[in-house]
Amino acid sequence: MSVPVAQSRAGENLRLLNVHAHPDDESSKGAATTLKYVAQGARVMVATCTGGERGSVLNPKMDRPEIWENLTEVRRHEMETAREILGVEHRSLGYVDSGLPEDPTEQLPDGCFGLTDPVEAAAPLVRIIRSFRPQVMTTYDENGGYPHPDHIQCHRVSVAAFRMAADPTALPDAGPAWQVSKLYYQVGFHRARFAALDDAMDEAGLGRPYAERLAGWDNHDYELRVTTRVPCGEYFERSDDALRAHASQIDPDGFWFEVPIEIRRRAWPTEDYQLVYSAVPTRMPERDLFAGLRVGEKAPDPADTWII
Repeated sequence: MSVPVAQSRAGENLRLLNVHAHPDDESSKGAATTLKYVAQGARVMVATCTGGERGSVLNPKMDRPEIWENLTEVRRHEMETAREILGVEHRSLGYVDSGLPEDPTEQLPDGCFGLTDPVEAAAPLVRIIRSFRPQVMTTYDENGGYPHPDHIQCHRVSVAAFRMAADPTALPDAGPAWQVSKLYYQVGFHRARFAALDDAMDEAGLGRPYAERLAGWDNHDYELRVTTRVPCGEYFERSDDALRAHASQIDPDGFWFEVPIEIRRRAWPTEDYQLVYSAVPTRMPERDLFAGLRVGEKAPDPADTWII
């Protein structure tokens, strides 16, 4: 089946904006989807809210004093390497990482992203949206995907910017208003996916790497959020390369690579999303973030169309 060309019904190039909290998030969440759309000729931009300045060195092979002392520059270089692998454009909002407190009652550091006013912090993202003019935008859900303060704040800022960018009375000096046609939350970290991968590993005689994680998984219904599964298994190798580019954050022998690519392709060859806003008709379940937007695409039958 041929894929419609990477142009919108308005005759413009398709454009996707992925908003993330830290460098490395763009490679651990939705990277194969990104690679797929870049290969189709779409423009993809990553907007990173913080520089990851308060992150830890999570790769034991790089846990050295010179890495810790220069972590900001190390992570900037890693992001540039990953950007080249993914073939995306990149913008940073310039906020300072909040860190991840071990004690949830611990006060976040002054001046960090997690303590900014979401509406005020949305201003640079509004400028990016109005300049780049994406038809599709992805971000995190209200829980941040996981409860890191910067991920939760990324959700708040993204939703505020999504609304403000379309309002001509908001930040009138930030360029002409632009309505993003579709907004998605990334929901790839759900139990059904990890259970399928765990079963496939067991069937291959490779054990159950996620058994402990699955036993403690208390949200069994999260996968019900999924509206859109993007087939992208052929890009898993390249997306792994982008993730490994964040060498200070990713242990090449760790969690991210426990399941061989051939098993991942067979057991769960998609990346998953929740459509939370659409200005165009689209048929559920979707297999394309640009569904309803491509030139030459057959319009969905109104009888089986869910318009959000």
